[in-house]
Amino acid sequence: MTLWQHLLSTLTTATKTTHSKLPLFKTLLNPYSKPHIFSFFNFHHFSTSFLVTKTPKKFKKKRKKKESPRTKLVQTQPNLSPHLENILHRDAHFRFLTKTKEYLSKQPQQVLLLDEAGKLHQQLGFPRGRKVSKFIQNHPLLFDVYRHTDNKMWIGFSEFMEGLLLEERKIMDQMEVERVNVVRKLLMMSVNKKISLSKIHHNRLLFGIPDDFRDRVVRFPEHFKVVVEEDGKRVLELVNWDPTLAVSALQKEFMIDEDKVKKAFKFAVKHGKALDLDEDDERKLNMLNTLPLVSPYSDGSKFDLWTLEAEKYRVGVIHEFLSLTLEKRAYIHNIVEFKEEFSLTKHTYQMLLKQPRTFYLAGTEMNWCVFLKDAYGEDGVLIKKDPQLVFNEKLYRCAEMKDLGSSDDGSKK
Repeated sequence: MTLWQHLLSTLTTATKTTHSKLPLFKTLLNPYSKPHIFSFFNFHHFSTSFLVTKTPKKFKKKRKKKESPRTKLVQTQPNLSPHLENILHRDAHFRFLTKTKEYLSKQPQQVLLLDEAGKLHQQLGFPRGRKVSKFIQNHPLLFDVYRHTDNKMWIGFSEFMEGLLLEERKIMDQMEVERVNVVRKLLMMSVNKKISLSKIHHNRLLFGIPDDFRDRVVRFPEHFKVVVEEDGKRVLELVNWDPTLAVSALQKEFMIDEDKVKKAFKFAVKHGKALDLDEDDERKLNMLNTLPLVSPYSDGSKFDLWTLEAEKYRVGVIHEFLSLTLEKRAYIHNIVEFKEEFSLTKHTYQMLLKQPRTFYLAGTEMNWCVFLKDAYGEDGVLIKKDPQLVFNEKLYRCAEMKDLGSSDDGSKK
């Protein structure tokens, strides 16, 4: 018999015999009452520390932490496209290569002290606290680390990389007219037909614009005028309007495949269930709202901010903006930088989510990237590639190689 069973038996017997008229709770509340049934156990010296009074942590239900916008993916199954999401992983993988290439290209003699490079984690694209030398070693075909006559370690481009940079400069020169037209179209879409030169330069890689574009614009006085504003900011202004350029990619597509363009966007008409519309009738009703589309080259500032026409205009501007980029995609920071010029609002993210037929938003809610879906095949490969993009892909392949004869895993090319 256990201790508790013995206690219960004794308590029951004592209650029935000696204290049958005395309530049990009084006996418990008065340990000195006679007969004292607990005296045998010396209960006031009995420890209850072994009793479990709280639920152990391992049995408690864990609350699910609310996922942060920094890590929460925009897309979920079955809408998630692994091919397009992998493009963002590639961006992160080659961030050091892209940023270091740009930074070194601007340095005197295109070299940098190794000690100084270790402090430039943001400019060179590697995590704070990590050794820059380890990232350089990942691309031995493109970067060299050497000891100069001053007995200091320096970083520079390899001879092979210098050849690639020369090849890229030739592409920039060949594509100059196309890049000029891209900038002209951006200016024609902007509210006041002008954009800060610093914004264009900051987003130059998005459009394949050369680094020295700010110096090249003076060669095109028939298209551009550089104005220095009161705050010292240099602004690029459009000199003349070209109606042949004021034709959007959607308008060109409409001439080829009218039905495809009609289905590109959906601006639904709200209606009650009492109408009892079938799918075809609902599509026709929505079409009344969707068409006509608003040209991105119209004056967006004249639209009332929350009207249907204003939203159609902003959707069209984003579409045309993406069509001018090399990879038909752009990150949130690229789009937000032109917020004032293109009359965009803080609700751009929600606006794009409502148009899944045309746009695909990849990445996380805090750092998303929007793609033009029709520009990519089912395998996630861009259908039409700009010469600059072909060069970039070649550079990425070389970055993965340890030498000219093999890839990073040792397999022969």
